[in-house]
Amino acid sequence: MANADQTVNLFAEALPVAICDQGSGRTFLILHGGAGPASVSGLADALSESGRAIVPTHPGFAGQPQPEWFHRVDELALAYLALLERVDAKDVVLVGNSFGGWIAAEMALRHSPRVAGLVLLSAAGIDTGPGGRPIVNPVTLPPADRAAFAFHDPRQFAAVPPTEEGLAMVAANQRAMLSYSGEAFMHDPALRARLAGIEIPSLVIWGESDRIVDVEYGRRYADSIPGARFEVIAEAGHFPHIEKLERVLSLIGEWQKRV
Repeated sequence: MANADQTVNLFAEALPVAICDQGSGRTFLILHGGAGPASVSGLADALSESGRAIVPTHPGFAGQPQPEWFHRVDELALAYLALLERVDAKDVVLVGNSFGGWIAAEMALRHSPRVAGLVLLSAAGIDTGPGGRPIVNPVTLPPADRAAFAFHDPRQFAAVPPTEEGLAMVAANQRAMLSYSGEAFMHDPALRARLAGIEIPSLVIWGESDRIVDVEYGRRYADSIPGARFEVIAEAGHFPHIEKLERVLSLIGEWQKRV
């Protein structure tokens, strides 16, 4: 059984990364999106029941420090490949939601021998294509509309009235995400073409009701990865692993038997 909460110092000890490392067995590196590490904690807990689930908190999120020199998605990808080396994880399945999916895709393109598979959950990172629906920045939406864009049934996830501390944390998370994503909001215009270089088995899961990045965007993502399997989950939005956790676990479990 691995230690749960710890800090690992990477890049010649210059980059502290907080991680939650729990369970034993096959390793899943779970990468959160703009909603922060809490948004993948349920998935991590479930996967840790039969495997090892590692959840890093991206520098700059959830109160973690972000060095001034560290502000690119490819730097995150390299950092997490270094993390896999540090914890000696092998046969790893990368699991990324939203912004975390973008990081996972970049990691897969580095062809690490430690990485065996890729799971994308309503991932961001590629362009929308001609006529595609733009990626929605939730911060630009009225607060009352944000849950409706993110969830199939927002009533089940009605936000508790925010505290000043909570609002400050959301704002800090958004600043960190924007610092990584660059001028083109939540995507690299060159990534879609580069996805052809992914050589590991890939599973792309999308919430049918996702209004942040819609299903057609998900299909474009999957079609860009050689041999990727594409699964749409009904009655789920941008966080299918929250609204339909059991279905996501079933899809991952079935798929990983062949990875």
